[in-house]
Amino acid sequence: MISNKINVIVVDDSALVRQVLTEIIKTDSELNLLYTAADPIFALDKMKNEWPDVIVLDIEMPRMDGITFLRKIMAERPTPVVICSTLTIENSETTMQALSSGAVDIITKPQIGLKNFLTDSSGKLIDAIKGAAKSNVKQIKSFALQNNNIKNSTQQKHEKFVPSISTITPLNTTEKIIAIGTSTGGTIALEYILTRLEVRCPGIVVVQHMPEKFTKAFADRLNSLCSIDVKEAQNGDRIVPGKVLIAPGNFHMAVKRSGAQYIVDIHDGPLVSRHRPSVDVLFRSFAKNVGKNGAAMILTGMGDDGAMGMKDMFEAGVITYAQNEESCVVFGMPKEAIKRGGVSKIIDLKEVPEIISKFKIS
Repeated sequence: MISNKINVIVVDDSALVRQVLTEIIKTDSELNLLYTAADPIFALDKMKNEWPDVIVLDIEMPRMDGITFLRKIMAERPTPVVICSTLTIENSETTMQALSSGAVDIITKPQIGLKNFLTDSSGKLIDAIKGAAKSNVKQIKSFALQNNNIKNSTQQKHEKFVPSISTITPLNTTEKIIAIGTSTGGTIALEYILTRLEVRCPGIVVVQHMPEKFTKAFADRLNSLCSIDVKEAQNGDRIVPGKVLIAPGNFHMAVKRSGAQYIVDIHDGPLVSRHRPSVDVLFRSFAKNVGKNGAAMILTGMGDDGAMGMKDMFEAGVITYAQNEESCVVFGMPKEAIKRGGVSKIIDLKEVPEIISKFKIS
């Protein structure tokens, strides 16, 4: 075993995928491929002798599926797992189960043109592996267990809140709205936050780094768990109390004013801070169009997306919060925002639901 490198294994029933991923991993001097396995049974046998730092895992495999394998690993010896899943609606729903069970990140693979796609996406794969290696996987397990406990204790959902005409504010609006930006580890963090909010909470807009199609499955899953309304954002959606709008994968989301209302603008465009959707795009629009009527939070994630946007919001009077290192899966994004001077207060993830709830609807 090479101790100064990130030791990786690939578990996938496709020989072609194993071959391509092997080639990609071997191109990076910081990574070391320990071995590959055609299914979790083979992997578990090999892991008795050499335990990896990161596992790249397929979902649908013979003998034991990836979800069962992931849950077994998380229960016995928590280890960072990157899901390598086919980009389909059906697989996106299964992948959400993997994320809720403790997977750190997702890399997508198409049904055709696999070799070219994986080669073209090699940078994303390497970044995902390195990010996973830095992750606090025990924190993932802890919050995943807490999320499962709240799901088990909730027998039925509360009635969804529908804003009355009285909640529609005049042109000089004082309506409070909240922006959240997150990446690696964010799916579990968002589930922890949103399942604990009451129906009369401020409108919330979220950028979670996630591939196209997966964001809808993620939003639908949260909507099934939460008292508040959660959906993948569409262009022109109004930001209203009791509703969460999640930016669609592969599109940017910004906040705009339309008379007395706040709405979202969903648009294409180049990558910003290496991402689309980008937290910086959302946060900069929030600084310009919301100001003192808003609060924003930057949560767990690798990289620096959102750091400059946080600074812009801070200077525009938005109350800005960064998640603390202790409760982050990856402290990268909050750390950069703090370093650049855009954070009003550093908070633990467990404080977030109460902070949001204090932004009462007038």
